[in-house]
Amino acid sequence: MRSVLKRLTGGMRGLLFVLWIYLSAGWHHYGWRRRLRSPRFVIEESTATGMKQTLLFIRHGQTTWNVEHRLPGQLPGIHLTEAGKQQTERLADSLAVLPISAVISSPLERARETAEIIAQPRQVAIQFEADLMDIDVGHWAGQDHDELNKHDETWKAFVKDPTVAPPDVETFPQVQARAVTAVERWRAQESSGAFPAFVVHADIIKLLVAHYTGLAAGQAGKLMIDNASVSIVEVENEKRPLVVAIGWSPKPGWLKPPTSQSQSLPAEDITTGVEKLSQEQ
Repeated sequence: MRSVLKRLTGGMRGLLFVLWIYLSAGWHHYGWRRRLRSPRFVIEESTATGMKQTLLFIRHGQTTWNVEHRLPGQLPGIHLTEAGKQQTERLADSLAVLPISAVISSPLERARETAEIIAQPRQVAIQFEADLMDIDVGHWAGQDHDELNKHDETWKAFVKDPTVAPPDVETFPQVQARAVTAVERWRAQESSGAFPAFVVHADIIKLLVAHYTGLAAGQAGKLMIDNASVSIVEVENEKRPLVVAIGWSPKPGWLKPPTSQSQSLPAEDITTGVEKLSQEQ
């Protein structure tokens, strides 16, 4: 009885923590968007280089396997649907205001194709990182997860506690360790700049957000990450990471400032805006 109560209490704490993460991200996102929309705030990569980085974690667009509810794992040959390409194009347009300085992608086709759409209008070279590939689900790869939820007790146990897995399946802590190491390695490279975008997979993003918020890896599955969505984390030396978006699937123009006003700003106002932005950051 005591062990049951302990599990229930732990699960409730996890849910409350996830709720707090979403509420906190929503609040910070509101202020962040207001800052971006102001015509006096001009985002320049140079204002953050060496001090602060804005990490964009982008999930790939819809694939045929998403529609069919099949587990892809690390299997090759899974491509975006036409809907997935359109989703990604909308996302790329919505992020146009951000000075993305690097695009680092999982090498799996669905992420690669998404990264190409994000990078193309910016003429940014895509870098590939094997440690950002999707979770290796072993013998479950290619199977219908709805059927697994009905008939496979081992699968159901893994969903309930992803810190324990069969020998051929990665646990969430294992996936988190390789993904965080990869992101931190790319962060340390000068070529990544202040606004690196990582084009990856849902579980990778969940575990990265969990890391930067302090959520236990085993609870990361409670986060929701849609296709062609972006999660944004601001990191700065000696400060706690700040999550400003989780799984946002934006509409075109969601971050775009009033262009006509910003184009008419005199040079001294632009300089003032940059200085003010760097002070607030």
